[in-house]
Amino acid sequence: MIPQENNSNAENRDIKQSEESSRQNIKEYGSVSLPQSQPNNIHCLTIIGQVEGHMVLPPQNKTTKYEHLIPQLIAIEESKEVEGILLILNTVGGDVEAGLAIAELISTMSKPSVSLVLGGGHSIGVPLSVCTNYSFIASTATMTIHPIRMTGVIIGVPQTYEYFNKMQERVVDFIIRHSEISRPKFSELMFRTGELANDIGTVLIGEEAVKEGLIDQVGGLNKAIVKLKELIASKKKEEDSDYNSFNSSH
Repeated sequence: MIPQENNSNAENRDIKQSEESSRQNIKEYGSVSLPQSQPNNIHCLTIIGQVEGHMVLPPQNKTTKYEHLIPQLIAIEESKEVEGILLILNTVGGDVEAGLAIAELISTMSKPSVSLVLGGGHSIGVPLSVCTNYSFIASTATMTIHPIRMTGVIIGVPQTYEYFNKMQERVVDFIIRHSEISRPKFSELMFRTGELANDIGTVLIGEEAVKEGLIDQVGGLNKAIVKLKELIASKKKEEDSDYNSFNSSH
């Protein structure tokens, strides 16, 4: 007779499998699901290094691949277990269209979301920082605001200027819609001279980003999680109210 596996060994095996799965997720996708005490279930999504778009970056670059994030976001939206998204950012920027695509997806999700900028949220990291329902920035974190920059062969014709202008407007419009900063103020920060070496633009540190209306609040991980739980609770309350109202009308 084959001896049955006792409960202790089975539990240890399940724990090891769960830990291995989490390590694999972190290694491959830079994300891990954080189960909270029921009924909350928060998914942590990280955007670190450089946002990789249509061009594959060199292997020594730390990158966030948008083709990895998009399926994750769709799975989160469809998941009944995940009730909120915590977006952690420490990025130098990257591909404009890829970053904007990720920001658009997050901003149109039904799940409550909170972002936390740690280290940096530069360039295309700015719309990613403001795409959530509420945003935090660490007191030591920085955000660089500057015009779109392109690499490669640029043709010196009027159409090139129009293309750059349209791309810039897409990014600016998104930031204005999802933050409290005004368009004139954002343009002034974006085209400011004398602050960045070999470039134009502005670096905002912690409280400065909040003062300008770009980020909602200075804070760290604890404040971000507390705020996300508040948004989850508020959404559940609203859904219950709509459900009761619908039943009473029928």
